[in-house]
Amino acid sequence: MPTATTFEILDQARRHLIVERSRLGADELAALAALPDAAVPSLAALAHEVRLAWCGDAVEVEGIISAKTGGCPEDCHFCAQSSRFDTPVLATAFLEPGEVLAAARQTAALGASEFCIVLAVRGPDERTLTRILDLVPQVRAETGLNVAVSAGILDAAQAGRLAAGGVHRYNHNLETARSFFPQVVTTHTWDERWETCRLIKDAGMELCCGVLLGMGESEAQRLELIGQLAELGPQEVPVNFLDPRPGTPLMIRKPIGALEAIRWIALFRLGLPDVILRYAGGREITLGELQALGLTGGINALIVGNYLTTLGRAPAEDLAMLADLRMPIGALSKVL
Repeated sequence: MPTATTFEILDQARRHLIVERSRLGADELAALAALPDAAVPSLAALAHEVRLAWCGDAVEVEGIISAKTGGCPEDCHFCAQSSRFDTPVLATAFLEPGEVLAAARQTAALGASEFCIVLAVRGPDERTLTRILDLVPQVRAETGLNVAVSAGILDAAQAGRLAAGGVHRYNHNLETARSFFPQVVTTHTWDERWETCRLIKDAGMELCCGVLLGMGESEAQRLELIGQLAELGPQEVPVNFLDPRPGTPLMIRKPIGALEAIRWIALFRLGLPDVILRYAGGREITLGELQALGLTGGINALIVGNYLTTLGRAPAEDLAMLADLRMPIGALSKVL
């Protein structure tokens, strides 16, 4: 049987996603992943078309703050906040409420709709959970922002309290495919993360569940991860690219190239057509001046400003990029 051409593979995907508004099967996504480098611009164009058809043209802007940095007991091999590695990141106490509120006000001034409070912990103890629950209504009342939280592994009672306390989204990343996860984390399991994601959804919060590309995973494992995310059904998927941090086990890795990054942004959009697909950490070193290509290749949300332990580019640059692309800023929800 003759092999399908690049045009035929792309045309079939377009028909399913745009005309029939159906999702791609694993074999179809694998065929798209195997297209030659010369087809990446066409792949990105299709992903942009799918993004507009399924999600519209708005871009969601979010700011984040590391409210409790460093000293984490887990051994995530990519993370400079682990206490197990000799990195330049020092452990700090939970920020004072005024510091968090000041960052939230700065985020709101950018036109953002989402503000995420992030803590470097395995999971919240009672004191930490109480401080989060005190902060969330203050941020909402003072800024009008939706408040997201990222505080590690939860049990059902904690998820319920956060939902009742006004947390809009909870971030808990799978990071990588189940088959590759033991290569990068040994102090907890992929299944523990999956269970927390399920509890978040059961509690009624939106689920933000991100990925980190470039840790040494295979293309097959990236496709595996897309399938697992499709099964989980998060509202948001931040796409991070490894920025090798000094002192971590993955400091030996080299950042992936721009063409590879655009290919996989497009593939995550094609495999997850209805999610908020957010530019997150590592885009600056991976794409440099080509970051607009991601926004025309499937991305429809941004983290602006700095990340947890690395600097992002100036928010004004991202806002200017959106203006140049004539992409309006707005709050998003996953297409149901």
